[in-house]
Amino acid sequence: MVGELVKVPSHEPKAYAIMPFVWSVGTILGPAIGGLLASPANNYPAAFSPRGLFGQFPYLLPNLVCSVLMLVSILAGYLFLQETHPDFQAGADPNVHHTIAEQTHMIPAAGTNADSAIDLRRDSYGTFNEVSLPRMEQWQVSPDGSSRPNSISEKTQPWLTRKVATLTIALALFTFHSMCYDHLLPIFFQDESVNQVSVLAASPVHIPGGLGLTVQTVGIIMAVNGVIALFMQAVVFPIAAEWLAIWRLFICVTILHPVAYFIVPYLALLPENLVLPGVYFCLTVRNLFAILVFPLLLILRKQASPSPSSLGRINGLAASAGAASRSVAPPAAGLLYGWGSKIGFMGLAYWGAGAVAVVGAIQLWSIPREKHESTVIKSVLPCLESSHPNTPADTVDVVVVETGNRV
Repeated sequence: MVGELVKVPSHEPKAYAIMPFVWSVGTILGPAIGGLLASPANNYPAAFSPRGLFGQFPYLLPNLVCSVLMLVSILAGYLFLQETHPDFQAGADPNVHHTIAEQTHMIPAAGTNADSAIDLRRDSYGTFNEVSLPRMEQWQVSPDGSSRPNSISEKTQPWLTRKVATLTIALALFTFHSMCYDHLLPIFFQDESVNQVSVLAASPVHIPGGLGLTVQTVGIIMAVNGVIALFMQAVVFPIAAEWLAIWRLFICVTILHPVAYFIVPYLALLPENLVLPGVYFCLTVRNLFAILVFPLLLILRKQASPSPSSLGRINGLAASAGAASRSVAPPAAGLLYGWGSKIGFMGLAYWGAGAVAVVGAIQLWSIPREKHESTVIKSVLPCLESSHPNTPADTVDVVVVETGNRV
């Protein structure tokens, strides 16, 4: 819905950064709510009786608070969010289907006929402002102002294109290795280093344990991690998107992402006084890649949609793929971590996640990259054609017909 609510393409990087931004705020506030409100009868005996409801159910209070917050969000969405589907908005004609966005230029804008080699708009991060139409469209316009398309309805158009499918696979791979990292991070931080004989003892990958940090230290590290993520979302992402453009930035963070996983296990080899600086360095590197790639995938997925009405199905497919990865990643990461502890290499799970990230970097080159031409209107009558020279852009033919008796 964020992509559909944003009307100005240049605002998209900042708009898409909002969701992961508030997610990071939630990762800071959520543990705080659970930690402060759990077992209220023990922590706040003056306000909660040990024999009362909250004494019998020590985790009821934080769950009630979370339920109230969810109810508030549901009411806010119902009251203040507008319908984004073009066919279900108030006043929409059920017989008219939208195949292009409302902000698409209906006449050539300045610079439309410029040579493609110097058309700076091709590297912008717009989405439907420059739409590639795969077919010719003809519309019959009656004198009363009504119109109907002669071409096939957009509901019969295929929405699962190659670009949509490859971007969905990219999202599934990213979700998998990202969940592995998040699942293993606190375990590796708290796991004690163990001196044991290993088959890998003579190898540089011999890392028999974790960092041995306390629970309180891990909590502080996770809070700082949330602050780093907020900075990446609010400051770094909009600047990087404007500097490199969406596609080039997506290539950079996808290719470099495996580095964030391969360096984490070697924190256990650092001297004690360098452990925390090394941890924060690794968290910064990982947030730089992970926080940037998620909104980039959102923008590219919207850009790949054949029409606005297809976004619901595309987003549903992406959500299902992400949910499947989230369900498989934690047990797979735990299995690799347990196996690595037996052979004396605690970084095996991280390297496994890094291997999946490498697959994602290779899969990147299977995503089609199309040039999005500006859409122009061309009349079928030669006398009504524009004086502009013809350009290799898609056209929409408008056929004017009269209904009723001729005079």
